[in-house]
Amino acid sequence: MFPLAVLFILAACGGSKRQETPPTIGVRGEGFTVQVPQGWKVTRPPTGVAARRGAGLVSVSVFPLVKPYDPAKFGAAAKELDGVAARLAKEAGTTLTQSETVTVGNRKVRAYSYGTSRIAFVLVGKREYQLFCAHTTTACDLLFSSFTLAGPQALQL
Repeated sequence: MFPLAVLFILAACGGSKRQETPPTIGVRGEGFTVQVPQGWKVTRPPTGVAARRGAGLVSVSVFPLVKPYDPAKFGAAAKELDGVAARLAKEAGTTLTQSETVTVGNRKVRAYSYGTSRIAFVLVGKREYQLFCAHTTTACDLLFSSFTLAGPQALQL
């Protein structure tokens, strides 16, 4: 009977390698919310919000668009954003390693990787949200998956 009990105890210990998600906090900016790892230093530059820990950085910057974005013209916008991302990579002393169309905040967006950085452009109405992260994969994944539009922007599809 004793060996059977030991088997059950051992099976209960470490049988599952579930990855624990680090605790997060919600951060609100102009027209959006995101989650960042708890314990990161949150600042509010004039254009948005940023969170840092060591070399790790995640940020959302908000910029006005001259004309309202039309989702029906995603292809043309993507070409323009591809050029912007290539210039940003060049300014960082590297080249783009990935360009893709992904869903962020329930919207089709362009996302790019270069060096240790990732950036995505979320276009809504007359606003551009730039999601940027550097030197952190986990916090970057959290930024991209938790970005949510708030207020009237959330209704504009």
